[in-house]
Formats: sequence, C-alpha cells, structure tokens
Amino acid sequence: MTALNGTRFLPDATIESSLEGFDTLLIAGSPGIRKYENHPALVQWVHRESRHVRRVGSVCTGAFLLGHAGLLNGRRATTHWNSTGRLAELFPAVRLEPNTIYVKDGPIYTTAGVTASMDLALALVEEDFGRSTALRIAKELILFLKRPGGQSQFSIHLDAQVAEIGPIRDIHEWILDNISEDLSVGTLAARLAMSSRNFARLFKRETDMTPGDYVESVRVEAARRMIEEGDTPLKKVARLCGFTDQGALRRAFVRRINVTPVEYRQRFRPPEIPVAQFTRIPAHKEDLASPAKPPSPPRGS
Repeated sequence: MTALNGTRFLPDATIESSLEGFDTLLIAGSPGIRKYENHPALVQWVHRESRHVRRVGSVCTGAFLLGHAGLLNGRRATTHWNSTGRLAELFPAVRLEPNTIYVKDGPIYTTAGVTASMDLALALVEEDFGRSTALRIAKELILFLKRPGGQSQFSIHLDAQVAEIGPIRDIHEWILDNISEDLSVGTLAARLAMSSRNFARLFKRETDMTPGDYVESVRVEAARRMIEEGDTPLKKVARLCGFTDQGALRRAFVRRINVTPVEYRQRFRPPEIPVAQFTRIPAHKEDLASPAKPPSPPRGS
C-alpha cells in the first residue's frame, strides 16, 4: 500500500480481521477518502467491528465512513470545515456541529482535521488516565494548548491574518501582542496616523469585523486560554486580558460564548480524579448505534 506522499507500508491486518479484544477503533480520513468511503466490504466491516470495541472515532473525513456505516445517525458530529456541507447533504440524520474541533456523542467521536486528532487523542488519554497525565503528554509533545472539544475550528489569531500586508495587518499583530493596553478606536487609529472614522472603515472593509468586535474577541480568546491552562483568579485574568474589571470579562464571555467565566472553568477544568480510582468499564455495545445492516458486498469483492 502506498500513502499519498509516496511512502509504502505494510498493514498488520486487513478488513478480514476482527477487532475483538481491541478497545478503540479510529477511522482516518484523507483527500482520497471518496474512493473508499462507501466501499461495501469496508462499510460492512466498520459496522460489524464497531460492536467489538468500547469506542469508535474518526479523523477528519473519516467521518464519511462512519456515516455510511450508519454510526452517526441521530448523533452530534463534525468533520473538516471544507467537508461539512457534503456531510450534511449525504447524512441529513447527523446533528452536524460544523465549527468544533472534535465532538463526543456517547461512544462515537469525530474530529475536524489532522491536528484536531491530537486534541482527540489527549481527550481519550484524559478519559482513561486523568487530566494530569494528558497535560504531561501535551507538554512532552510541545503542544501549545490542550484544547476542549467545543472550541471552534477557527481562532481569532487566524482571522487576524486575513488582511493583506499593510497597516491593518500590522495593527492586528500589535493588538495580539498588547491585549492589556488601551485598544480603543482612537488609540489604534492614532498609531496608524489615521482618523478614527477612516481607520474603522478600513478595518471593517479588510476584516469584516469592527475594531471593537475584534478587540473583544481577542481578549475573550486570551482569557479562555488562561482559564483552560491554569487557576489564575478571574480578577487577574480580566486585568491581564485588558478588561476593565471582572464584570466586563463576564459580560464579554456571555456575549461571545454564552457561558460565564466561572461556568467555563467548571466545564473545561473538572476536578482531577486520581488514576487509582479508574476502573475499566466493559464496553456497552448497546450504546453504539444499531443502523440498518449495510448491503452485502458483491461476490468476489
């Protein structure tokens, strides 16, 4: 077998094999997935073997294979942003979440893309061995952040790069580096020797966001990262991220992500459970979707 980059490799097993005794089944996607995502024998194998494992997941467009196997019917799911439209069209019974980096619905996991699979891997480690172990692995792999699954596939830092080289691009980068400073329209316009009105008009034209919306989004994202990564008091988080006080931080959180900072911390930083308390829970096969049996492969396939 040859990978897309030309690397040849030999698999340890084929779809004639059974996964009985295995814990997790992950389906990888690729630009060439369309040729195989509805292959009768492969779909039938995924459907059958999903009953032999504790959990099933997909990376990127691997979600299409899960969809053809019926495992996503009625479930929340995601895939790479460039393929969410096709996933919704092919599988209308899927409750699509097009912007999240990964989704867990019962024993079924789906991810947005290749790097999102790293987030999923850390989440699976955390499920089995606890948060501290997952964070140690993230540090060992030099991952910038252990992101929660509900986080958007897009970040305000990527949005900052949509402007062409020029004054607006420069001010984007300055804002990201100085979130605790005065970032009012007047101050930002003065840095570029523009009038406030001309600056606001140019900013909106190049980014499709007002300067105020962009600054608040940057500050909320920075605050989210601080809350996810540590136990910094919210009053200090507000000050470091440029909010006038903790109340302003709270109001911005509610506007942007529909939860308060306290609720966000409780949701994404649950109490650590000692590894010694973990016990292996047998797979509950009835939790997995039981779709109609896929069509039998043609003779000789």
